[in-house]
Amino acid sequence: MRSPEEELGELEARQLRRRLRRIDSPQGTHVTVEGREFLNFSSNDYLGLANDSRLKAAFIDGVERFGAGSGASRLVCGTMGPHAELEESIAAFKRSEAALTFSSGYATSVGTLSALMGKGDVIILDKLCHASLIDGARLSGATLRVFPHNDIGKLESHLQWAEKEVASANGRILVVTESVFSMDGDRAPLAEIVALKERHGAWLLLDEAHAFGVIGPQGSGLAAELGWDDGRIDLQMGTFSKAAGLSGGYLCARRAVTDLLINRARSFIYSTAPTPALAVAAMESIALISGEEGERRRERLWQSVRLVAEAIGVTAGSAILPIILGSNEATLEASEALKENGFLIPAIRYPTVPKGQARLRVTLSAAHQAEDVACLTEAVRPFLPGAPGE
Repeated sequence: MRSPEEELGELEARQLRRRLRRIDSPQGTHVTVEGREFLNFSSNDYLGLANDSRLKAAFIDGVERFGAGSGASRLVCGTMGPHAELEESIAAFKRSEAALTFSSGYATSVGTLSALMGKGDVIILDKLCHASLIDGARLSGATLRVFPHNDIGKLESHLQWAEKEVASANGRILVVTESVFSMDGDRAPLAEIVALKERHGAWLLLDEAHAFGVIGPQGSGLAAELGWDDGRIDLQMGTFSKAAGLSGGYLCARRAVTDLLINRARSFIYSTAPTPALAVAAMESIALISGEEGERRRERLWQSVRLVAEAIGVTAGSAILPIILGSNEATLEASEALKENGFLIPAIRYPTVPKGQARLRVTLSAAHQAEDVACLTEAVRPFLPGAPGE
């Protein structure tokens, strides 16, 4: 029998072992690690709200009014006023009939897919979808088909096959993709995907985690940017852990769907409800994101995104800008060299990204100042593909 020590040794030998990095400061553009301050270009805090005084005040107010914990799962006695109000708020923001909140984005993915899909159904999933979506699809027991990233032709082939497959079983077909892909920062060809899913009678689950707060009118996501906030996208999920500056996940859909999830989504049913203070803070975050403050922050963010994207030679489709170096060794060396120079930009390796696609994942925030961005573009220049010595 292999020991845990042997497995760790194998990971070490393949340069795949990961370790936790302790942060001893609030999240922000500057963070303290092991007593040293770093410029942080690794956080998903796209709008710089994680340490915002208004969110902190809302959280404290929530604790004062509703206590520190929820005490039980949502179906026992854990559904408190702020939980219900947050679900109304996110549904209105996403122009959806209803919404259901979960303890995390992972719980949202796993709970939704395993509750709505099962034997006799088919899930067709983009190859680069988040691990939580892949895990949820596998747990569901549905037949799983994966199409190459953003390959519309292959998606159509899978849909044609799936129509025949589910016909006799009266099953469902569900296409799963993301608005913005978390490691590449590119967007799904949503117009083509919606046209295909409608043509073949499928449902669509769109993960808006990295688009929420950043893209679309009032930061309401890619679906809204394309004018599709009218129910054409059957299931929209996202998180409060990125641009919203907090934690937790949500699923927006028809009321019948959210009611079914309340009865079948195990990650919802068997989890203690999130602290009500978190829901109070999330409502404040939505108000900030959808208002003038959110608009100003998005303008600052996109200005920085365009500058950095031009400097490193990638498309400015989101706040995620990858520098793909290929090998684990080169990527680890680059990350460590940047750390020595005061930049926190971690190496992303397999299994988070495909083998041979190791990268520096640069993420930007509205809170980054112009001088921060200028320092970043200069610091990463030696590590860009094609740079002298690369």
